Amino acid sequence: MLNDAIKEYNDAQTLIDRDICGILADEICRGLPKAENKVWHAHPVWFIEGNPIVGYSKQKAGIRLMFWSGADLGEKLLTPGTGKFKDASVFYNNVAEINLDDIKRWLKKAAAIQWDYKYIVKRKGVLERLR
Repeated sequence: MLNDAIKEYNDAQTLIDRDICGILADEICRGLPKAENKVWHAHPVWFIEGNPIVGYSKQKAGIRLMFWSGADLGEKLLTPGTGKFKDASVFYNNVAEINLDDIKRWLKKAAAIQWDYKYIVKRKGVLERLR
């Protein structure tokens, strides 16, 4: 079930962005049915056992779909972040840009390939691989 705060986040977007956010939320909920979801650091995020897996946010470049361990998913369409962490993302500006097969594949991989962001502060910025 989608958290009410995420529904509010999506509803606050422009019409085009609201449609993108709705599709992403639906696909993430389907792909990670046991994941907890909430607004975290001002944007929607899904967690497995307290570890952030995927989220999206409104950025200047569009709606950013970000996977916390995305750099290790081996997907060309996901652009790695700064390199300090293992995140990678893709931007959407129109629902026509969304490929549901890609998202399903990425979610499956993201559930299996995780870095432990839950305890990153405790480990003073050091990431450890899970699973």
